[in-house]
Amino acid sequence: MSATSISASDVKALRDRTGAAMMACKNALVESNGDIDAAIELLRVRGESQAAKREGNLAKEGTVQTYIHSNGKVGVLIEVDCETDFVARNDDFVGFAKDLAMHIAAAAPLAVTEEEVPAEFLESERRIATEKAADKPEDIRAKIVEGMVKKKLDEVVLLRQEHVNPKYEGKTIEDLRARLASTTGENVVIRRFTRFAVGS
Repeated sequence: MSATSISASDVKALRDRTGAAMMACKNALVESNGDIDAAIELLRVRGESQAAKREGNLAKEGTVQTYIHSNGKVGVLIEVDCETDFVARNDDFVGFAKDLAMHIAAAAPLAVTEEEVPAEFLESERRIATEKAADKPEDIRAKIVEGMVKKKLDEVVLLRQEHVNPKYEGKTIEDLRARLASTTGENVVIRRFTRFAVGS
């Protein structure tokens, strides 16, 4: 892909997610034919990604925030961590955690990351997908099953969910977390959450 066909918004989106320099982002997008995930991988391999460099840093500070829905029937308690007390008290950081609690109340994720999704849930989803794909040609069945499981994970894994607030324009929670890590210059970790719903 030529440099001219890479949009400025794609370069900015990659910079927001990685914290890498604009030129490094543009070059990575050109080399990966515009594939953002492949470009992130390239930046990490080259050590350009600031967010990747920070991921190993210990996040021992942070904030605990809550959200109670107006009807009093759904509530969320969430812990989001960072590296310093200075960032933990930052308005953007606290606002992110509060926004996240509201999102969790609405979107009801099962886990923060894919690795935390219960194995029995994954097995059940894989069985359902296999049954649904049973009438499809054998050579594409496995791909269909994986696609269906991936779609389900997009629905239940917090980091993969699109934020419910339209102001975030379809960005995922991971996009927003990475952008905050980039702007604060610290590792930002969504540590854990609990969602309470009356009667469940």
